Amino acid sequence: MPDIKSPSLLYLKGGLMLLTGGLAAGLLIAQSPSWKTCLFLGIAIWGFCRAYYFAFYVIEHYVDPDYKFTGLTDFFRYCLDRKPRPKIQRLHPERSVEPEDRTV
Repeated sequence: MPDIKSPSLLYLKGGLMLLTGGLAAGLLIAQSPSWKTCLFLGIAIWGFCRAYYFAFYVIEHYVDPDYKFTGLTDFFRYCLDRKPRPKIQRLHPERSVEPEDRTV
């Protein structure tokens, strides 16, 4: 299946994902309406969002900028098949600190 390139279809897809998540969360809270359920659901959603951010932003921008992921399956393959790579410091290349010359 080719990638979706139409902005309107991408917005529709995003909206449908948001609707699906909202319906699932609403049904879960309706089944067990308590503050605990809401709290745990909120923490679970937050945790999964942070893990997704890690898999697609942190890895690509800080760990291995040469690797691009196309989905979670690709990310898991990357984690399992990864060979040790040379460590490259790229966090802030513009802030490279040169050793001071202290000869007087």
